[in-house]
Amino acid sequence: MATADELRELMRTEGAAVAENTQGFNEGRYRSVAELSDYEELKSEARAIKEDAIERLPELLDELTETVEENGGTVYLAEDAADANDYIREVVADRDADRVVKSKSMTSEEIEVNDALEADGVDVVETDLGEWVLQVADEAPSHIVAPAIHKSRESIAELFNEVFDPDDPLETAEELTRFAREKLGEKIVDAEVGLTGANFVTAETGTMALVTSEGNARKTVAATDTHIAVAGVEKVIPTVGDLHPFVELIGRSGTGQDITSYVSLLTPPVETPVVDFDDDETPLSAFDTDREFHLVLIDNGRMAMREDDQLRETLYCIRCSACSNSCANFQSVGGHAFGGETYSGGIATGWEAGIEGLDVAAEFNDLCTGCSRCVNACPVEIDIPWINTVVRDRINREGDEPADWLVDGLTPDAETDSPSLQKRFFGNFETVAKLGTATAPVSNWLASTGLSRKAMAWALDIDPRRELPSFERETFVDWARNRDSTVEDPERRAVVYPDLYTNHVQVSRGKATVKVLESLGVDVVVPAVASSGRAPLSQGMVATARTHAQRVTDALAPHVDDGRDVVVIEPSDHAMFQREYEKLLDEATFTDLAENSYEVFEYVYGLLENGVGAAPLPSGDGEALAYHSHCQQRTLGLEAHTVAVLEQCGYDVVTSDVECCGMAGSFGYKSEYYELSMDVGDRLRGQLEADRVRDRQVVASGTSCLEQIDALLERQPRHPIELLAA
Repeated sequence: MATADELRELMRTEGAAVAENTQGFNEGRYRSVAELSDYEELKSEARAIKEDAIERLPELLDELTETVEENGGTVYLAEDAADANDYIREVVADRDADRVVKSKSMTSEEIEVNDALEADGVDVVETDLGEWVLQVADEAPSHIVAPAIHKSRESIAELFNEVFDPDDPLETAEELTRFAREKLGEKIVDAEVGLTGANFVTAETGTMALVTSEGNARKTVAATDTHIAVAGVEKVIPTVGDLHPFVELIGRSGTGQDITSYVSLLTPPVETPVVDFDDDETPLSAFDTDREFHLVLIDNGRMAMREDDQLRETLYCIRCSACSNSCANFQSVGGHAFGGETYSGGIATGWEAGIEGLDVAAEFNDLCTGCSRCVNACPVEIDIPWINTVVRDRINREGDEPADWLVDGLTPDAETDSPSLQKRFFGNFETVAKLGTATAPVSNWLASTGLSRKAMAWALDIDPRRELPSFERETFVDWARNRDSTVEDPERRAVVYPDLYTNHVQVSRGKATVKVLESLGVDVVVPAVASSGRAPLSQGMVATARTHAQRVTDALAPHVDDGRDVVVIEPSDHAMFQREYEKLLDEATFTDLAENSYEVFEYVYGLLENGVGAAPLPSGDGEALAYHSHCQQRTLGLEAHTVAVLEQCGYDVVTSDVECCGMAGSFGYKSEYYELSMDVGDRLRGQLEADRVRDRQVVASGTSCLEQIDALLERQPRHPIELLAA
């Protein structure tokens, strides 16, 4: 696991370049996919093709083998990396090759084929510009699509000038590119073997799709007489026709391009003449077309992943990098922290757990905060946060047991294994909140003392720079229990879900919610209900989260059966009801709650749209607001409801577009991640302190967002529901 010092160093040395490039890719994705009228349909089609292909994978592998051999090529199914490398070394040795040129291939990185060939004395040359830069620098890739994304133009110029000592120092991007092209061109024409990956391989015809930005894959194939393609078995799809949605989506999702610069469809062995570059007199048509082709399909744990109900979805991945680009933490530290032996970004947890093992996945898994911003970005609809959560749960169960005396009585969870004490503390925050409320205000004073902060830093690694929540003596539930409804002839009836923070810390926003709903003719009840399970789920404590989910649905079911709508103030809890409970509960129980629960402003918006007048709500009179919505809100497509209601009430609203505030619940409290959390938050601070924004009242919907903004700014933020209750 990267230490706080290592993360700080990466933010200092690579963070700016990574942020600029990933955010640029991300903005390009937003623009590009907006032009696709059938974007969501294409995603669903792509997922369906991958689901079918992985389900029928053994038969597709048999079909592909038969097809390639009929075409004149050879297929080798490698059990693992060593097996694949042994075969590739044999092919290169049989060709008596001194040089192998490669186009970019993450699968070749996975098996470390360069090292295997170089041990045999073979010169291996990367022809992708980014990969070649890293080869010269002797560094590992930091991004699935743009391997040198962490390097600036200046640093590349410094590298080339130092290593190659050109006659005239290289400075501009054009000079660097021209120099690289000339150097690589010399290498390519002298090579005997070309090695590529494959984005997709079709079983029906043996056709390979190679998607590149530079055209180097075509040169790698055409300039050599022996072509080796390496691909994971998951790259096989049934037909050429199935390529359509992937071609539409892969470039848009990864780099924001409507289509990648080069989409090459090859059915090897290709019939391009094998050119002798030293012979400038013979016509191209006179050269022979005798070529050798080897397709090396690699298992290396994939077939086991196919049988794993929780990791199986990982195999749908098309390696577009959208999950990396959309991830706020990745934008700050890149793949050298947020990655394993080969793969980086959100989906890397699944890949590394399946291919390398849980110990490798554990090195970076906690950098996924479950914000879910990658969910909508994924072109094959993979639930990446859930994969990360499942892997975290498995890592927990392999961990060392915490000291019993530290755990007893504090962590009444359903875990039978050994999450760390820190994870148990945060995962059982409901218990902490109940204790804090029962003993407030003494608990708040005690927690703020220097001795307590040192103890929490030592035992729980809670950063002393982070302000702790202050518990209310009277909970939201207790307040509601001691009052009568003000609505005599209700238009609607609702149950307001008392999430953990609203019930124990931010009680004022609960009161405001009741006041607003009652002013709009809604009869409201606030029952005592368990916390949603978001806290334990974020720590990978799936069994405990499932217990919470069952307790919540058991408590809310009678109200739903009685015809009440469920109104949720905290977006992360609403997301539990709408998304994660599908994984934790039976289908009927999940559906019943999901179909009857609403985020609070979604609900208010629905009331106003369906004839309930806004007259009872106070007028904003043009007051200027800066609004930051919660990550989960955006994933669920609910941000617009808050803006619409505020504008209807007369407020002038501008919104932030940063992916995440950086707090992410417990993540921002942990010492090893505090500075990363604040670095991510700086992007939000920049927007909220920009011209024409810095004087606006800041409002935010999420608990974590409110805490982070309070730490970032001098002006205190508010939950927007409080404005409507004024």
